[in-house]
Amino acid sequence: MHFPVKAGIILDHVIGWVKALDGVDLTIKPRQVVGLVGESGSGKTTLAKVLLLLEKPTKGEVLFQGKDIHSLHDLELKAYRRTIQAVFQDPFASLSPRLRVQEIIAEPLEVTSTLSKEELENKVVEALHMVGLDTGLRRVYPHELSGGQRQRVAIARAISTESKTIILDEPTSALDVSVRLQIVHLLMDLQKNLELSYLLIGHDLAMVAYMSTEIAVMYLGKIVEIGETKELLENTTHPYTQALIAASLPDHPRLKQERTVITGEIVSPLNVPPGCRFHPRCPGKRSICQEKEPPLVAVGENHWVACHLDDAGL
Repeated sequence: MHFPVKAGIILDHVIGWVKALDGVDLTIKPRQVVGLVGESGSGKTTLAKVLLLLEKPTKGEVLFQGKDIHSLHDLELKAYRRTIQAVFQDPFASLSPRLRVQEIIAEPLEVTSTLSKEELENKVVEALHMVGLDTGLRRVYPHELSGGQRQRVAIARAISTESKTIILDEPTSALDVSVRLQIVHLLMDLQKNLELSYLLIGHDLAMVAYMSTEIAVMYLGKIVEIGETKELLENTTHPYTQALIAASLPDHPRLKQERTVITGEIVSPLNVPPGCRFHPRCPGKRSICQEKEPPLVAVGENHWVACHLDDAGL
């Protein structure tokens, strides 16, 4: 996903490209929770927008059940929108202040189905029960709810269409600490009971590791390490992943690596450095890191990494 940067009086001259996503290859299997972690500016939310059809990728395909989602039409497109839903970071911003809870949850059903008014109300009541909210709350507005209740409404809206894949964009980061664990447990229970697949986007590696079956680490538009959660935590290879884990899970009993500290901030995707994108901040960089971009290669069972240091056995 490359965004053009334009200049000139009528903005008709392209002077560069912001490479928000650059060669991302990711698979989400049925009933799997894939965690996606990385600093702000890594491209995590842009990937979510591509999957939600809010952005059309510059190149490549997004396949769902064998079909490219950006080539779907009419009934197929409606079916995809019903199957893929999202829960965003800030429930106050993602819920319309002009609609009651009943209307918020029923809206995607009205768009993607032909249910009667009574059937819609039954679906709303069922969704509220599943997320642990009193059905009487369907008559109130979002501003009358607490942060945790609003996020439960957002989750109820996502599951109301019987979707099987839900994108969770930092679903707990805007909530009070006291309710975060409740929402995490709710999401895990729903995932198990409804056999859902999640793409879990987050900064909090501890929360992502707790919920995910697989973790992908993204840096500057690319996935630099991916693997099953247990394997990745026990045999963390990429220096960037090591630094993220050291910051989020400093006392994890299974971590074998010494604490890795990185300095500086992620560079602009408008000016991607040559070679490995992480080399300006990498504490162990070598000359090849500045010259050649490392491919994503297997380093273990269900574990892949893009790093020249691993090639040298370091």
